[in-house]
Amino acid sequence: MTHTKILFQSFVLLLFCVVKTNAQEVLTLESAVKIALENNYEIKIATNNLTIEKTNVAIGNAGMLPTVTATVLDNNSIQNSSQTRQDGTETELDNAKNNSLTYGVGLDWTVFDGMRMFARLDQLKELQKLGEAQLKLTVITRISDVNAAYYNLVQLQQQLAALDTTIVISNQRLTLAQNRFTIGKASKLEVLNAQVDLNTDQVALLRQKELYANSKILLNQLLARDVATDFKVIDELEVDALLLLPELRALAEKQNPQLEAQIINKRVAELELKQIKAARYPTVRVNTAYNFSESQSSLGFVTQSQSRGLNYGFSASLNIFDGFSQNRNEKIAKIQIENSKLNIDQQNLALNSQLATSYQTYLTNLELIALEEKNESIAKQNLNITLDKFRIGTITTLEFRTAQLNYVNAKVRYSNAQFQGKLSEIALRELAGNLNF
Repeated sequence: MTHTKILFQSFVLLLFCVVKTNAQEVLTLESAVKIALENNYEIKIATNNLTIEKTNVAIGNAGMLPTVTATVLDNNSIQNSSQTRQDGTETELDNAKNNSLTYGVGLDWTVFDGMRMFARLDQLKELQKLGEAQLKLTVITRISDVNAAYYNLVQLQQQLAALDTTIVISNQRLTLAQNRFTIGKASKLEVLNAQVDLNTDQVALLRQKELYANSKILLNQLLARDVATDFKVIDELEVDALLLLPELRALAEKQNPQLEAQIINKRVAELELKQIKAARYPTVRVNTAYNFSESQSSLGFVTQSQSRGLNYGFSASLNIFDGFSQNRNEKIAKIQIENSKLNIDQQNLALNSQLATSYQTYLTNLELIALEEKNESIAKQNLNITLDKFRIGTITTLEFRTAQLNYVNAKVRYSNAQFQGKLSEIALRELAGNLNF
């Protein structure tokens, strides 16, 4: 009868868990990544910054197009005037009105500036590439965060299942202890110990549920959605054990966004020097305008005049001496190029160092996963044997509790080993620039 009651309680608990699970959204990693790509604020900001860079890539922004300006100038005056002519006659007029109106359209076009405008256009294109690299870095970083947060929930969910199992076992132990005490085969102390251990397990379960709930909130924050959104993650945590360091290093040299950004910065610095050198050449501008002017005067030889017509011409200028500013600017630009080369070398060294250390961690975690998997299997077998012996009363409650804790700890360590292995895999893929999203 006792065993039937225990089985019934376990069935009810399992049914409750199934019903609760079905009421929750099952969030896959692919769905989480998709939501992050659509909602994450940092990704949105980086996308907007890239749009700005794309908009700036225009021949007009590089100075290749003419500027057309319309002007209107209207001057009016009221004056008391007097005039003395050469023949001695004098003329006076109070409140004499004078007005002048000029309007027209003018065009100004720089046709040659030492090829500076072409270097500027190329620089704008490189800045767009830099924006693309920065967006890629932001996306990879945020998707890496989503992966880590998701698999952390998987780990915590697995540990919750382990703690649920130990609660069931502790309940069985308490029931057995109470039955033994009832028939006089156990002392009250055994019942109290079983109750204390059950309470301890329930406290651990509550703490784990709190950590699990808080981790859900953090993932919802990364997904930029309502932090109260409830969901359940898929209970799968597999680590790719086939990553190779030479392949990762080759991918990183081609795809790592930080290294890519440094290479683009070097090109930007080279184009900046090209623009500065353009000042050594003359600047040639052409201009034309069509103007209309009209003036009226209440006093004088000409009381009204009008004119309209086309003006055109060109101008050329050449910097002959500017206090050695040209030489100084070119020298600074060359130093900037040298710094960009050093930044590339530094980034390469840092990248290779991070890959090497992360790969060593990855290999260690793979070994730990295999070891903890064996430990869990052994601990499970040990618990089953101990449970059978405890039921027939051939071992002490202390030995049973030790086996129970060993099993739970082995489950937690195995889950944690898988999680750490997954984190090292994610870190390697992030460095290599091939994190799937």
